[in-house]
Amino acid sequence: MAKAPAVKWTREHLLVALNLYCKLPFGSFDRDNAVVKEVAAKMGRTSNSLAMKLCNLASLDPVQRARGIKGLVGASKQDRLMWDEFQGNLSTLGVESEQMLHDLFTKDETKEVDFLQRDKARLVAPAGPTETQATVKVRRGQQFFRQAVLNAYDVRCCISGINVPDLLIASHIKPWGKFPDDRLNPRNGLCLSTLHDAAFDDGLITLDEKLSVVLSRRLKSFFPQITLEQNFVPFENKPIRLPDKLAEPDLEFLRYHRQEIFQS
Repeated sequence: MAKAPAVKWTREHLLVALNLYCKLPFGSFDRDNAVVKEVAAKMGRTSNSLAMKLCNLASLDPVQRARGIKGLVGASKQDRLMWDEFQGNLSTLGVESEQMLHDLFTKDETKEVDFLQRDKARLVAPAGPTETQATVKVRRGQQFFRQAVLNAYDVRCCISGINVPDLLIASHIKPWGKFPDDRLNPRNGLCLSTLHDAAFDDGLITLDEKLSVVLSRRLKSFFPQITLEQNFVPFENKPIRLPDKLAEPDLEFLRYHRQEIFQS
């Protein structure tokens, strides 16, 4: 039987692959992975083709290289150029790639594509309004950031280990409003429970140079409160659960949080 002709990797297909790379755990780049099979089919590709591309992209990930993980060595010049362009322009290409992924699954602009349950993609209703195109673009960006950060942390709060998606936030280290260029950068995110997210945003907690939890004097001034202490004291001076891939928190972003937001 004649071999089926290879499907050319277009810019659009590479953007979808880069988007998916941000959302799947490193150990899930397998042709038998249900999400890989589903996305590949909608792209008109084989699951083996998409799985190999994800492993090629892993070889370009500086976080993986620092850990001695090489991925596949077949990354092309096109792959390298797209990797650099994507990482250097996440504020635009994160949204663009999320829209492309969305359109593979649905044309319904009131739905978002969710990978948090890992066994298949699901269409979910967004939390915010949907009236304007500007709002849709913002929501696509937020969806990309949330999915990338939560999946990188295995859908668990990096402080408490809580594993309930509805109770988790993709928390920005440097504030969304002040740093538009870093809004969609997974390294500007932490997966936190709603409680720890609120404390982090208000500067009641932070992370030190070793990525360990620091409690502020302001937070401790509310002790003794049994429930409050149960949610924070056990984690003081303990390192967070690190993510895999390129979402490892940026140390300079954390330095900004300690200096500008933390209520020491």
